[in-house]
Amino acid sequence: MTYTPPISTITGLVLIVDDTPTNLEVISETLSDAGFDIAIATSGDRALKQIERCRPDLILLDVMMPGIDGFETCRRIKANDSTRHIPIIFMTALSDSDSKVKALELGAVDYIVKPFYDKEVLARVSTHLHLSHLTQNLAAQVAEKVAELEASQLQLIQNEKMSALGNLISGVAHEINNPIGSIVGNVNMLQDYINDLLGIIDLYGRKLPQPDVEIEHELEAVDLDYIREDLPKLIRAMKDAGDRIISISKSLGIFSRADSNTKQFFNIHEGIDSTILILKHRLKANERFPEITVIRNYDNLPELKCFPGQLNQVFMNILANAIDALNESNQGHSFEEIRANPNLITITTSGNDNYVKISIADNGKGISEEVRQKIFDHLYTTKPVGKGTGLGLAIARQIVEETHGGKLICNSILGKGTEFIIELPL
Repeated sequence: MTYTPPISTITGLVLIVDDTPTNLEVISETLSDAGFDIAIATSGDRALKQIERCRPDLILLDVMMPGIDGFETCRRIKANDSTRHIPIIFMTALSDSDSKVKALELGAVDYIVKPFYDKEVLARVSTHLHLSHLTQNLAAQVAEKVAELEASQLQLIQNEKMSALGNLISGVAHEINNPIGSIVGNVNMLQDYINDLLGIIDLYGRKLPQPDVEIEHELEAVDLDYIREDLPKLIRAMKDAGDRIISISKSLGIFSRADSNTKQFFNIHEGIDSTILILKHRLKANERFPEITVIRNYDNLPELKCFPGQLNQVFMNILANAIDALNESNQGHSFEEIRANPNLITITTSGNDNYVKISIADNGKGISEEVRQKIFDHLYTTKPVGKGTGLGLAIARQIVEETHGGKLICNSILGKGTEFIIELPL
C-alpha cells in the first residue's frame, strides 16, 4: 500500500518559475485551489530575487528559460546556505536520462516531464512538502536530543570534576591535619619545657654567681639574653603558623564538601572565602603579574539551602576567569601603570526575604557584546587552544539556573570590566 499524505493538511508557499504564461496559469490555479500560497517568477534571475524577498517552502522550476536556465538557477540556490534546504522540483519537456540525472545531481528532489497532469503536479508537490516538513521536524527533534545530551554530558563532567577535586582536597586536608595537629598540640608543652630549662639556668646563676672561664665564654658565645628574649617569639610564630595551616585545612574541607542527593544549609561566605584561599597563589604578585586585591563587601546573609560543592565550583569558575581577565589586561602595561590602577576583584553579597545576590566584578578590560552573548554557550571559549575547554561557565549556568532555580547574569563594558551576578532563591 502506498501512503498518500492528506493534501488538506499540507500548506506552504510554492514558487513557480516558468517563462510560459499558460503553464504559470494552469499550475497556479491547480495549487491555489488545493490551498497553497503561490508566488510566480518568469526567469531564473527573477526567481533568485523573489527567494531573497520571501523564502518559499518549495520551488517548481522550469529548465529552459531566457537568461540563466533552470539548472544554473538550481545550482545557485543550493550554493546558498540559507536557501539550500528548499526542495526543488524541475519541470521540463526534456525527458532524456542525462537531463534527469543532472537535475538530481544539482540537488533537485523530483523531475516532472511536460506535458504534465494537474493531479500529478499536486501529488508531487504535496508529497515533497510533506517530506520537507518531516525533515524539519526530525532536525528539530535531533537538535533537542543533542541539547539534552550536552546537558547530561555537562552534568557528568561536573560530577566527575567535583568528585576528583573533592577527593584530592579532602585527602590533602586529612594528611595535613595529623602532623599539624601534633605540632600545634606540642607547642605549648615545648614552651613549658623551655621555661623549665631557663628556670634551671637562672637557678644555677643564683647558686653559682661566679662561673668558671669556660662557662663564661660559652654564655657570651650563645648570647643567652637574646635567646631568652627571642625564644617566646619563635614559639608564638610557630603556633600562629600552625593555626594558619589548620585554618587552611578547614577551608579546604569547606570547599571540597561532597553533595548528597538533598540540599544542605550552607554559609555562602564560607564557600567564597574557601575558594579565594584555593586561588590565593594566583592573587599574589610574581615576576609576570602584579598583585590582585580582593575586596569583600558581605551582607548579613542567612544560610542557604543548596548543594555547597556545586556552588563552590561556580565561585571557582567565575573567580578564575576574573583572574585570567586581569592578567590579560596587564599585558603590555608596566608595573607603574598598573599600580596607578590596581587590579581589583570586588565581591558583594546582599539579599532579602526571597533571594541571595552575589556579585563578582573585576576591573579588567571587559568583553564585547558579541562575546558576552556567547559566553555561556557549550564549548565556547576565548582562551587559546589548550588553555580552556569552554565548559566552565556553561556548567556554572547549569548549576545556578537548572539545579538551584536561580539566575546567572554577565554584564560587561569594554575598558571598564566584567561583572557576574548570581541570584539564588531562599
